[in-house]
Amino acid sequence: MGYFRLAFKPGIDKQNTEYGSEGGWIDSDHVRFRFGLPEKMGGWERLVSQAVILPVPGPANDPLSLIGQASDLFTWNALDGTPYAAIGTNRKLYIYTGGQYFDITPIRSSRTGLTFTTVIGSATVTVNLSNHGAIPGDFVTISNTTGNPGLLPNSTFDQQFEIQTVIDSSRFTILLPTQALFTDTAAGSASANFEITVGNDVSFFDFGWGTGTWGLSTWGTPRPPGIVNRGSQTWQFDNYGENLIAGVVDGPVYQWSPTIGTATRAQIVNGAPTRSRFSLISTPDRHLVCLGTETIINDRLSIDPMFVRFSSQEDISQFSESATNTAGGQRLTDGSKILSGIRSRGQILIFTDTSLHGMQYIGPPYTFGFQQLGANCGSISPHGAVDVNGLAFWMGTESFYVFDGTVKKLPCTVQDYVFKDLNIIQGEKVYAGVNSQFNEVTWWYCSFTSDYIDRFVSYNYVENCWHIGTMPRTAWSDIGTFDRPLATQYFENANYPIPSPQVQGLTAGRSVVYRQETGYNGDNSAINAYIRSGYFDIGDGDQMLFMKRFVPDFKNQVGNLTVRLLLRPYPQASASPSSLDPYVITPTTQKVDTRARGRQVSLGIESTALNTNWRYGTLRVDIQPDGLR
Repeated sequence: MGYFRLAFKPGIDKQNTEYGSEGGWIDSDHVRFRFGLPEKMGGWERLVSQAVILPVPGPANDPLSLIGQASDLFTWNALDGTPYAAIGTNRKLYIYTGGQYFDITPIRSSRTGLTFTTVIGSATVTVNLSNHGAIPGDFVTISNTTGNPGLLPNSTFDQQFEIQTVIDSSRFTILLPTQALFTDTAAGSASANFEITVGNDVSFFDFGWGTGTWGLSTWGTPRPPGIVNRGSQTWQFDNYGENLIAGVVDGPVYQWSPTIGTATRAQIVNGAPTRSRFSLISTPDRHLVCLGTETIINDRLSIDPMFVRFSSQEDISQFSESATNTAGGQRLTDGSKILSGIRSRGQILIFTDTSLHGMQYIGPPYTFGFQQLGANCGSISPHGAVDVNGLAFWMGTESFYVFDGTVKKLPCTVQDYVFKDLNIIQGEKVYAGVNSQFNEVTWWYCSFTSDYIDRFVSYNYVENCWHIGTMPRTAWSDIGTFDRPLATQYFENANYPIPSPQVQGLTAGRSVVYRQETGYNGDNSAINAYIRSGYFDIGDGDQMLFMKRFVPDFKNQVGNLTVRLLLRPYPQASASPSSLDPYVITPTTQKVDTRARGRQVSLGIESTALNTNWRYGTLRVDIQPDGLR
């Protein structure tokens, strides 16, 4: 039959069978589609490089990683043009600027009168303080120590510590960097700053047994109230002018300004609700909008998950309604809780667990008007929706959606693959990000067997095609403030040094921030990129075929890649490689001789070495009919 071209339509199709996907692609990793053709995705490198090259590469030796699991990443410019990035984890809040990270985690309580109980030969110290309100994993910075408890220098105690255990409401333990030289009871005196309560890095739905932190208190002892947290702690950010607005899902709203400097921590927004599901700034009218919030301001028990409250215009600390301001509130219907909100064309879109609502500025006397825009189309998570030039894309619990004036289900060729493998218990971790360079919206999610993000699904909204992969990212910020997109990855088992100042007794769990679309490698390691086509045949599949050779056609190829041919006689039969597999393609390969024989053939392309890059063109194959023997 001579040569013919192997041209495949763009996108991954997992809704069809492998044979039914003839003329398309059925699987991939670290491969995207651009101008209809698949290409290896760009690499990534750490935002902050290591100052010293360590003998063993990898995040376990990175001294510049962040404590906890990042849940949001936000970039903006100050009025003087200085770029900033905010990274919120389940345990800390950081600012990145000028090549460094700064800890700006808010302080929930400042106390004096701490005393210490030490045991000779032990580094574990009991801190005595009534009504401390801490839980295991919280961070406390101790200062102004006097009395040399345990015959140790006072400076041994004047550090930041992770609280190891909580004995009761008046006692908790910390771990010193050295052992006590003497047994003391309630010795010394000190002050302490307690950071806001940490959150889990894993969500759970159970109550009762197992819902507390391991090791909390003793057998038969009532646990202190307020320790049960069903969801992993999630931050969400916005900017109010040059100021950062930082909200915690089901928590308060904080503010940080570049003018106060990186040595100053974020401060709570006084006058704002102390508990909200989500918060953002409306534009251009500049109200602070709190979603799923308190019906009585500063009464945490009055939270209504469907209530919307907004501040007075240009005054984010004024939420009390009066005849002289524009503060107000509105309860939404259709849903059990508000999950998210995004600014879109001319309005704020509010996502509940079952519906979509629009919030539009209409001016006095009502300030905002509300209307329901869709039903049975809720968002899966606080960060599951994004806006792209007035189009809103979001992920639900069973489908993807788009709003372009009306709510529509987004046709998805990998829908069953994603939603049948989705860990719905960890659904609130789903993070949507925009990569405008490549016209992509990507959702990162936890697969069914994982409590941590390990999969992604991407939609090219210009070319209307999907691809999938295993690059785990917990948060994302598009190009703009910085010259590359920024993203975070979480290493739940990592336990290694951290940015100064060091925290004593620190447990595992770190995040790394990457510059995406940089080079060809993934943090100095090779990226395993591959794509595989559906099975094709000749005629109606009623003939055996013999492929004698193929002519490769790749663009921007750097390094070698591998082409594989999988053969099988029937759709339900096991596939086997051709006898000469694999075929190594160099940038100068002109043709490849093969001996591939079968009724159906699938094409695979992969690269596994450092410093490789490629873009598929159109292979030409020399195929002829063949007999059964």
